[in-house]
Amino acid sequence: MISCAYSMYFCSQNVENMRVIILLVIAVVGIITAYLITKPSDEKPLPVINPVDLNSEMVDPDLVRQGFGHKIGDFSFTDQNNKTFSLKDVKGKVFVAEYFFSTCGTICPKMTAQMQRVHHHFKQNNQVEILSFTVDPETDSVARLAEYAQLHHADSKQWHFLTGKREKLYEVARKSFFVLKPAAVQNQGDVGSDFIHTNNFVLVDRQLRIRGYYDGTSETEVDRLMKDMERLVEE
Repeated sequence: MISCAYSMYFCSQNVENMRVIILLVIAVVGIITAYLITKPSDEKPLPVINPVDLNSEMVDPDLVRQGFGHKIGDFSFTDQNNKTFSLKDVKGKVFVAEYFFSTCGTICPKMTAQMQRVHHHFKQNNQVEILSFTVDPETDSVARLAEYAQLHHADSKQWHFLTGKREKLYEVARKSFFVLKPAAVQNQGDVGSDFIHTNNFVLVDRQLRIRGYYDGTSETEVDRLMKDMERLVEE
């Protein structure tokens, strides 16, 4: 009888000890998980870029003092498939924008090659879009852009080559993406202007805010762009 009672006591103690161990394991796992979630990231958050943060030469005078709240404005153009493409088609997505023209023989081929890298990297990701606005719509017709897109293996579901009225294209460049000096608008026919040769890729987040500018001719800069795009996609 005593032996049986002792055995039951011993068993109950083992069960109690096991409960304590399980509770301790749960507590330790909880502490580690909480630490990993709340520990500061080694990476600095991407800035939200507003007109006041930029060289005033690149900002429309009406916007130059805007310190917060800038978002890409509404637009509507035609893509290489002769379909209307507008701001609503990129809302809620991460996208990168550039300005180019198909007959450019200087920096545009380098930029297109780098954008192909971006396209290949994110080709299976439906949360990413690429917008290539022409600055020479008189030459870059829908048919011309379709040919250019095909030449560079661009999937029209993700990489959109856009054309439209010159004044509208330039207005978006000047007031939304800030890649055109306002004074250059007066010289729109000059295909050698600084605007035509801008090398900037512009990164925009899901809230239509500018999060970075990158040299589209630099492999290192475009590597940084893709990493930043991944961060925004994961947010």
